[in-house]
Amino acid sequence: MVQPGRKPAGSTQRVLHGVIVAAFGRSYEVATTDGRLQCTTRGKKNTFACGDEVDVLPGADGQGVIERLCPRRNLLWRSDAFREKLIAANLSHIAIVVATEPGFSDLLISRCIAAAESQDITPLIVLNKADLADRLDAARSQLAPFRALGYEVIELSALDGAQALRARLAGTHAIFVGQSGMGKSTLTNALIPEAKAATREISTALDTGKHTTTFARLYVFGEDLQRDGWLIDSPGLQAFGLAHLTPETLAESFLEFRPLLGECRFRDCRHEAEPGCALLAALASGAINARRFEHFRTIRGEIAEAKRLNPGW
Repeated sequence: MVQPGRKPAGSTQRVLHGVIVAAFGRSYEVATTDGRLQCTTRGKKNTFACGDEVDVLPGADGQGVIERLCPRRNLLWRSDAFREKLIAANLSHIAIVVATEPGFSDLLISRCIAAAESQDITPLIVLNKADLADRLDAARSQLAPFRALGYEVIELSALDGAQALRARLAGTHAIFVGQSGMGKSTLTNALIPEAKAATREISTALDTGKHTTTFARLYVFGEDLQRDGWLIDSPGLQAFGLAHLTPETLAESFLEFRPLLGECRFRDCRHEAEPGCALLAALASGAINARRFEHFRTIRGEIAEAKRLNPGW
């Protein structure tokens, strides 16, 4: 993935190709063939994400400037009517981390899955703290609709048994997402022991003293970004708006809807109360889970409201 440096036409200074491995504000750490550089951008707008491949103009004392964003394979991001937040780029998998304790939101899982499906990223669900036996059945019940759809659910305890997850994610380009308190950083440290030390170094450099989950950070599973794969630990989510999706894209992101889309009597069916609606018929028969259909309606309503507040979406 990281390619040898090259000189732009008419320049005596070498431009390095690299991957953004940490993103905090408008400052980025970029892994290049010449080592890691602390980089800024030319403009003021934050248009880069962890996992992005970029061309960097190196400077003195380990500094650099990002000159160009290379084409992305995909982008995971969230948005509401007026703001957007880039989360990560060039992913193969999104691992949605939940736990038996504290409680988790199944609506947030549906949001994350919809974002992933719309970008051709493979979702999987990690149920952490599975050693808390008295809470395990309730968590499994909450995840049953996702498991029934074929989404992979991995049960483990971050403090014991996380190596099976490392074997599953090795060679992938993955990200941990989820609510605060689910154990994402504990899992990251269990999978990649050097992650804790790397986080301390970054916090010291920024003089923040903040926890690892205040910014996205990429960790390599081995020595080679391309061959060994990598994992991004991201800040805890309490909201995951999808205002950038169209209602049609949202419906497509619910994989149980896909065989039925286009089968409604009316081409512009909103799946509310229209006669001949294929989705409503599937809901009535139990072919579509009622909770998942409620998630779809909730997210679609938020998208409509965001477009009302900001017609530019």
